[in-house]
Amino acid sequence: MCICINCRHITECSTYHLVESKHNQLHLNQYPSFAPEHPVIHVSIYSTGYSNQVDWDLVECLSFVEKPNSWNIKSI
Repeated sequence: MCICINCRHITECSTYHLVESKHNQLHLNQYPSFAPEHPVIHVSIYSTGYSNQVDWDLVECLSFVEKPNSWNIKSI
């Protein structure tokens, strides 16, 4: 699971912006201004019959600052 959903920097983070793109999600911020320090992205590839699925999760980041429910745009 991506740790970004509970990080204070989620709305300004350039790495989360990348993860949103890889998941074909709308961006919380079109122009993120925060570059996190040493993010680690875990990429999982799942094969299901004739197709493959790719899941991108940011699992570690030195810039992580806990703020539960940060992904919920209504709480920002």
